Amino acid sequence: MPIAVDIDRSSPVPLYHQLAQAIEAAIRDGELAPGDRFENELALASRLSLSRPTTRRAIQELVDKGLLVRKRGVGTQVVQNPVHRRVELTSLFDDLARAGQQPTTDLLDYRRITVDEEIAVELNLKIDSEVVTIQRLRCANGEPLAVMTNYLPAELAPGPEELEASGLYQALRARGIHIRLARQRIGAKPATKPEAKLLGEKPGAPLLTMSRTAFDDSGRAVEFGSHCYRASRYYFETTLVDR
Repeated sequence: MPIAVDIDRSSPVPLYHQLAQAIEAAIRDGELAPGDRFENELALASRLSLSRPTTRRAIQELVDKGLLVRKRGVGTQVVQNPVHRRVELTSLFDDLARAGQQPTTDLLDYRRITVDEEIAVELNLKIDSEVVTIQRLRCANGEPLAVMTNYLPAELAPGPEELEASGLYQALRARGIHIRLARQRIGAKPATKPEAKLLGEKPGAPLLTMSRTAFDDSGRAVEFGSHCYRASRYYFETTLVDR
């Protein structure tokens, strides 16, 4: 079924980008579901009174973002929605649940260890302090999305059963710990063999990375996380303002 698209020809936003945004919104809102065949490029151009290069460029933008795929003999199809996440102080579990992505967690490791120098600096702890290290595989709609490693002061760490049932920040909130501030770094790296196996990628595939130190109301560092995400299924979004 053709989607409704409103094109504002007086807008400074390029026509191809307006079209791409409308299609992306239809995919994210569930109007177009994974596996659906997308409208023929020529028919779409004719229906919207756009040039064929304009519609082709809009479709290519969505192919590049992983929302559409071109298949020989089949045409253009909608694929599984990549997870889009704003850069703000929220947890991945909460973001996925809010977006209807059905998050699940496999707890891969849960141990008490003596903190090393790097983690001691991040959490403002003495070198001989004990922390709990947690490694989890986070999935969305049954598909692996991220490998997450977190370190928390031992006295603050939720139990294993809590972390399998909910997100880390949700478990901390249940203990009266509220995250108010975080220092965060976003980057990229090639997947190691263990990471690739967990995430269903090839070794060396590009992964997005995010490390974060989170602080509570009193300014105490309560967790340090080092996460990697499938670049084919995940991206961060920021809003920039000219002041």
